[in-house]
Amino acid sequence: MDKFWNFIKNEETSETELYFEGPISSSTWYGDELTPALFKDELNKHPGNLTVWISSPGGDVFAASQIYTMLKNHKGRITVKIDSLAASAASVVAMAGDETLIAPTALMMIHDPSTCAMGNKADMEKAIILLDEVKESIINAYETKSHLSRNKIAKLMSDETWLNAKKAHEMGFVDGILFADNKKSVPEKENELNEEEPEKEDSLTAMTYSKSKNLSAFLSKVSASAESVTGTPIDQLEKRLALLKY
Repeated sequence: MDKFWNFIKNEETSETELYFEGPISSSTWYGDELTPALFKDELNKHPGNLTVWISSPGGDVFAASQIYTMLKNHKGRITVKIDSLAASAASVVAMAGDETLIAPTALMMIHDPSTCAMGNKADMEKAIILLDEVKESIINAYETKSHLSRNKIAKLMSDETWLNAKKAHEMGFVDGILFADNKKSVPEKENELNEEEPEKEDSLTAMTYSKSKNLSAFLSKVSASAESVTGTPIDQLEKRLALLKY
């Protein structure tokens, strides 16, 4: 069993807090009857409001999808708080919050799904089609939260986009920044910025940091975020895709 979560009762607020620290299921839980059932059982024991803390470089997209769905179906209010990093699959879980907040020092990262495939040309072409479908399913979660266009989200994913707290808020991936006054609307904040000082750089450039921009050293420290280290046969990938529901 690969337990990557922890439920803790907050004595001060009497509310339950759920912590995701480290990879979201470093080994796939597809076909694993124990781990998803255990998570669901523990979640059902806390029917009230829930605060979800995320400090994760990512992991299995199918585990993230199922967790996202379980949290969205939860009867209580879900408040997600990103305290350091919500990258890759962990960013999908972050989209489940009725309110999603991010620490001023934290980061989000979204990127295209990846897998390892074996076989002939037809197998490779099939893998590409399946990855495209997985990407579309992930876009559903980002679109629901941010209300950005699917084309824009798709480009951000293809560019492997890293977002600091301010950019994540401006883009709508989070609803506010922890410890800050989030009552002002985004347009009001942008107007104040324009009055004080002209914007000096294109917003897309300001928030996009990819491997092509010398991030290899940093990525090596959070290597679990994006790069798959285990191969996934095409037939299994197809079966997992059938389980994705948004």
